[in-house]
Amino acid sequence: MRFALDALLVDVPAEQVDEARAFYRSRRAGHGPRSPEELKEVRARRSAPRAADPPAVAETIDAAGARVPVRILTPVDGPPQGVYLDIHGGGFYLDSAAHRDERNRALADALRLAVVSVDYRLAPEHPWPAAPDDCEAAALWLVEEAEARFGTSRLAIGGSSAGATLALATVLRLRDRGAADCFTGAALQFGTYDLSARTPAGRRIADEYFIQAYVGHVEDRTDPDISPVYADLRGLPPTLLVIGSADVLLEDNLTMAGRLSAAGNDVEVRIYPESPHGFTGHPTAIAGTALNDVNSWLRDRITQSQPVPRVSGGRRSPVTRGPVRRSSAPPP
Repeated sequence: MRFALDALLVDVPAEQVDEARAFYRSRRAGHGPRSPEELKEVRARRSAPRAADPPAVAETIDAAGARVPVRILTPVDGPPQGVYLDIHGGGFYLDSAAHRDERNRALADALRLAVVSVDYRLAPEHPWPAAPDDCEAAALWLVEEAEARFGTSRLAIGGSSAGATLALATVLRLRDRGAADCFTGAALQFGTYDLSARTPAGRRIADEYFIQAYVGHVEDRTDPDISPVYADLRGLPPTLLVIGSADVLLEDNLTMAGRLSAAGNDVEVRIYPESPHGFTGHPTAIAGTALNDVNSWLRDRITQSQPVPRVSGGRRSPVTRGPVRRSSAPPP
């Protein structure tokens, strides 16, 4: 099958495309830290996150034998209609849940959601599997406690960049525990799905330091918990993939979209023109359009989907505990 990339682009107003093209032409291309020394410098220069209004509530939750810090924002106008588990980006080695407070406050109020953002442990101090362990623990906590805590069992998950990778790894872990049906959707923005450098897409980022920081100690990086493109992808919730046409990860996301679809999942891929990696965090009209599109998609999943009840004696029955064997699929 052959197709034109133009046919997959989101139809946005021409003036937004022109604005984005001009913005990125005038903007100096950036890059992430390329060594432990650069990472230390970048962390030291990082500005403090701005507080949301009303502010997030910092809390430490207990689940799956772990204690994980989270930040919780609830809508100002009435009880939440659902809960969104947010996983921040930053190459597995930068940022924090607090850096997402403003965006998550807007999300909570616009969609009337409780937003729970995970402060997972960062590499290289805490390499894989620390981050997905923390994200899985937060997801399991919501599966068990969302109804009692927030008055709703409608759950969704998402993240951007490394956060999207971790969100998909989390959904795969939940699927292996028999709990993926508790989530109505996964909104993934420009994730990286092959950290093994064994696919053409993966080889494009093979020399990036963030991979060494996160999984430099792992010999086989085709483990689906690291590179989800190698996973058995059956039985996942509806998934939205958002990516820019100028993103180095475009091919990676198209491959993931194809594999998700081939596995029988409901998947939608949206490509935004003239947009590089991380574009939804930039001050362009296209970024605003993409975020509104993500919000609309999440609203549909939360308000229209009926979560599968896991009820036993008036409470949710527990999901599988303890180690779970990860499912792999043949290389793409």
